[in-house]
Amino acid sequence: MGLTETILGQMPGQPLQGLQGADRLWQQYRQGTLPVSEVIRWSLKKIGDVEWDVVIAGGTLGILLGAALVQRGWRVLLLERGQLRGREQEWNISRRELQELVELELLTPEELQGAIASEYNPGRIAFHGGAEFWVKDVLNVGVDPVMLLETLKAKFLAAGGVLKEHTGFEGAIAYPDGVQVKARETYTARLLIDAMGHFSPIARQARGQTRPDAVCMVVGTCGTGFPQNETGDLFASITPLSDSQQYFWEAFPARDGRTTYLFTYGDTHPDRPSLETLFDDYFRLLPSYQQVDLTNLNFKRALFGFFPCYRQSPLASTWDRILHIGDSSGSQSPLSFGGFGAMIRHLHRLTDGIDEALHADALGKKDLSLLQPYQPSLSVTWLFQQSMSARVGQAVNPEQINQLLSAVFTEMNALGEPVLKPFLQDVVQFIPLAQTLALTTVNHPGLVLKILPQVGIPAVTEWLWHYGNLGLYTGLHGLGRSLLPWIHTRPPAKQYRWHRRLDAWTYGSGSDYRDE
Repeated sequence: MGLTETILGQMPGQPLQGLQGADRLWQQYRQGTLPVSEVIRWSLKKIGDVEWDVVIAGGTLGILLGAALVQRGWRVLLLERGQLRGREQEWNISRRELQELVELELLTPEELQGAIASEYNPGRIAFHGGAEFWVKDVLNVGVDPVMLLETLKAKFLAAGGVLKEHTGFEGAIAYPDGVQVKARETYTARLLIDAMGHFSPIARQARGQTRPDAVCMVVGTCGTGFPQNETGDLFASITPLSDSQQYFWEAFPARDGRTTYLFTYGDTHPDRPSLETLFDDYFRLLPSYQQVDLTNLNFKRALFGFFPCYRQSPLASTWDRILHIGDSSGSQSPLSFGGFGAMIRHLHRLTDGIDEALHADALGKKDLSLLQPYQPSLSVTWLFQQSMSARVGQAVNPEQINQLLSAVFTEMNALGEPVLKPFLQDVVQFIPLAQTLALTTVNHPGLVLKILPQVGIPAVTEWLWHYGNLGLYTGLHGLGRSLLPWIHTRPPAKQYRWHRRLDAWTYGSGSDYRDE
């Protein structure tokens, strides 16, 4: 019996069974045997009158958007296959990002404070054999998902929203004037929003047999018995590259212990390890990472998963009247494995955009695709992901990834928090990136040259195109504000399209980032 099987088998909630189920799914991805079901059909007929303006499938993060839309006066139905209840493990984010919920009037400042379960400062960045840095106010707030979702659910229902729990999405038919949704019963709406996450059957059908271009694998626990430590690790490594895997760690103080994650970037090659193998390495390395004996720890929860990423992201609408949001759209970068932060970042934009689309009846796939546009700030991160991983069987110096990351973060740290903090919050901007690249190239030319054979010339060429667009979108964002008076004279449908272009330039250049 392996270490993972022994420890998880003794934990409450049967996490070992869940891990084995996740590994079976992960094996299907690696073997290319994942089935694709036809859950969406379309018809050229008209549906006529509908019951709802919006049906949202997927309640855990869908409740955020549902609460915002029902507040705008729309008829919203939310479907959740289980009970709409947050997990016990906190969602880590910054306090500034959480202010979006107050600015959208979804929570009062007091309600927001009540949903915060833990808070710490500072966070550490450290690399094996390299530099160490500290930063404040990044991923340092732990939100209680149970409290947050209960509060949002109560407000959603009080404002007239309808929630159907234990009602999983089964399928839908898209019509020119509406959509018919099957979930135990049949519902009709003007718009169906897919908020079912990475493994959404709608997103899977839209992507077809396309295999993920990258995967982030994550395992971890929350427990007690660790030495007293009120700081966190945002991004740390303690080992060199081994067996084509470079391991990274995160650690946070939690309300009921300490949370530690081990994660790694890779692809769906059949020889990639299982989640259970990754967990074995986690338990093997945890004592040296946290300076603790495993026998002193009381594990309360096990955390695990894998997050597939696609270059063609965010996922544009494939059908009229159907929109992907959150993880189902791939709106987070391949460096990120949490959908909560990405959902919060785009919540204001999506709320305004969907509200305007409903008013203008701009609900065809071309118009809806404007709500999930190409974003250079997202696409440039693919090269970073590739430089932090190695292909199976690829000959890479075991210390190369750590050396490169240590050099890059040294330069970002020297440039200050305006450069470092956006990147740590999954936002890439043109000028900070240009400054970092220039200093890294000048001060560490040998390391930069080693990247070429590791990631390949095609990847660098593609990255240069996205990097150029990042600069272009930065300029267009500045220009776009001056167009607002003219845009407001256009008909509603044209206003909607122009506003979405402005959003694309803003978010696509990382200009939405705020730190005040």
